[in-house]
Amino acid sequence: MANTAIDTNKYIELAQQAQTEEKISASAVENLKDWLTEPKYAAYVPEIAEHIDQQKWQKLDDVFWTVIPFGTGGRRGRMYPFGSNAINARTMGESAQGLADYVKEVKPEGPWKFAIAYDTRHRSREFAELCAGIMVANDFEVFFIDQYRSTPELSYLVRLKECDCGIMVTASHNPPSDNAVKVYWSSGAQLIPPHDKAVIGKVDQVNEIEVADFDQAVADGKIHIVTEEADAALLAEHLKHSFDGPRDLKVIYSPLHGVGEANVKTLLEAVGFKSLEIYEPHREPNGDFPNVPGHVSNPENVKIFDAIIEHAQSNGSDLIMATDPDCDRLGAAAPVTTDTSGPWATFNGNQLGVLLADFVMEKRRAAGNLDPDNFVVTTLVTTLMIKRACDDYGIKCHYENLVGFKWICSVVDREGPDEFIFGTEESHGYLVGKYCRDKDGAVACMLMSQLAAEVKAKGKSLHEHMDDLYRKYGLHAERLINIQMEGSDGMKRMERLMKKFRSDPPKSIGGLEIKCVRDFDSLKRNFPDGKSDSFEGPVGNLLIFDTTEEGNYVAARPSGTEPKVKFYMFGYLPKEEIGDLESDKLNLQKRLDAYAADMQAFADSV
Repeated sequence: MANTAIDTNKYIELAQQAQTEEKISASAVENLKDWLTEPKYAAYVPEIAEHIDQQKWQKLDDVFWTVIPFGTGGRRGRMYPFGSNAINARTMGESAQGLADYVKEVKPEGPWKFAIAYDTRHRSREFAELCAGIMVANDFEVFFIDQYRSTPELSYLVRLKECDCGIMVTASHNPPSDNAVKVYWSSGAQLIPPHDKAVIGKVDQVNEIEVADFDQAVADGKIHIVTEEADAALLAEHLKHSFDGPRDLKVIYSPLHGVGEANVKTLLEAVGFKSLEIYEPHREPNGDFPNVPGHVSNPENVKIFDAIIEHAQSNGSDLIMATDPDCDRLGAAAPVTTDTSGPWATFNGNQLGVLLADFVMEKRRAAGNLDPDNFVVTTLVTTLMIKRACDDYGIKCHYENLVGFKWICSVVDREGPDEFIFGTEESHGYLVGKYCRDKDGAVACMLMSQLAAEVKAKGKSLHEHMDDLYRKYGLHAERLINIQMEGSDGMKRMERLMKKFRSDPPKSIGGLEIKCVRDFDSLKRNFPDGKSDSFEGPVGNLLIFDTTEEGNYVAARPSGTEPKVKFYMFGYLPKEEIGDLESDKLNLQKRLDAYAADMQAFADSV
């Protein structure tokens, strides 16, 4: 059916009628009209018309109710053949074209250089070739990693080749239905203001998209295949951050059907770990993530470790590690005691951050390589246990940063990368050194293995070592809950909830009175008596509910990449008040239970 034979007015009228009948949102109809009438979307008209004929209003609403935005990590969403709120060839192409247009605006003289890599997700290779072809057509020299590789390797490649920008094609730990572009600036870090908004402004203006043939561009030397060069150079950088010590450790590693094996296996073997098993059920690169519970390869999900733990208990392994599909996050589990056949438990992202930060600081201090100018970077929703550890070691901790590793990396560049020693966020992201500007699952695996081997040599388990750190810095407990808000009404509900939090916040959470609410959107502290004052900090859609007990608080923010509101909950008991550690742990968990119940009830009331 040729586009010229399609009466687009008819389909616009049908969509408007569906809106009147409340089958589709007004915003979806507006975006759908654009795709039916604007020449740049002409190729998609037949399939859109077919959906309207079949009255697939919910699907049309889902893929058209908004224009897919740049969030904390780039442009991410569900794949669908068409739609302004979906990942498809058009929205991917617009992203690359808009990025090219913006780079050429801020650097009009050229020459221009671009780096790109991709993961194991469906269509990732296709989208990578598309983006590379677009950049070539826009006169960029392109550096292309020609196999499945990690996000931190792309960040490093941008810096290695002194590129103006880069793209990683990945949806990180999202479900198999999703894909995305993570967009990087010349620093190797993801876009932050003003670049992020400026790029999306250019994306909105994209009409024509020119694409050079990929194979021809490779033959012509306009696309350089740099896989082996990037692998070797990144390995050399990783090895700079290795610590000497014991290597007697039996490790199981899962790439969760993603890219991680290429970096992690090579690195662990290079630093001397000889007993390394790649968990076979998760080894195959596969965008369906077939052997992972729920088909979601997220190392934050403790269920992904269940089957691996059973395997580890039977073969005497000491440590399990897993990375997400693009290998920028680490999850880990270990025996509760030194009995590897006994109970095991996972670590949350905050605990891993504490373990690794303390390990790096301790090793550097022992080597005489730690001074007051060194600094660690975390975020406002990461445990304050790391700040207390930094205080103990006498170094700086920059912790008042918004959610997203790009903000951590912006502090690294602002404060000076030569003094940076460790960065972490609660969502299982970790980085050392200055070779790249994103979290790195491979280097985190190396450090975690070295720590575990050192603790084992002292006759303790990692969990027992964690308890020692609680006694040293105070008992900390954290939990994250997500309230999903799907569909076209999700954004409206999120807005209502955040508005109510600001206008009529709860008076207490978990039985603790709220002392004040810190609003990072207005940089105001609001008190129960109606008074307020100003404070300094980053501006963002984040609220922190401080209770009258120090270190006990809850933070709330809408996700930047998914339709949900996140609640970060924190409990704290100073080290002087710790009695029976296990009983104190249980009491703090009960407090977090009460936090969660109160926040869920408040959200349900909206």
